[in-house]
Amino acid sequence: MVLDSTHPNKEHKQIINDLIGKPYSFFESFKMGGVGSKRMIIEEVSPNMQQYLNLVSDINYANIEMRSGGILIYINKGLKNFTWIIPYYQLVIYKTNGASIHSQGKFIHFRNNKTFKENKTFLNKLLDAKVQYDTRYDFQR
Repeated sequence: MVLDSTHPNKEHKQIINDLIGKPYSFFESFKMGGVGSKRMIIEEVSPNMQQYLNLVSDINYANIEMRSGGILIYINKGLKNFTWIIPYYQLVIYKTNGASIHSQGKFIHFRNNKTFKENKTFLNKLLDAKVQYDTRYDFQR
């Protein structure tokens, strides 16, 4: 689900909290070594995500925030902001010349450059959180 988060909205905040949980507290975030990525350059998106990118040849940026039940991807389009909500059970990450995040029939591919390499530890932390989430629902015993 993609929401227009340019202006604060109580309904959007409630939807996000219901889908993927509340944000981590300051102390939890500090213990984890941070729960947000630095901004990364978007190289490519699926056709149904084109509407959330700049139409001119500007560079498009996105950030990722971890929550207890999923992630938020913040996309900047000029003066507008969009938030893509992805629960962990729908999240698929591919490492292909950068990183590609797939969910809900959409994808976003991040460019493999200096800013992506700075986020390597964050992406490893994100993968660990997803694995930990998935093991809670491992019923094959």
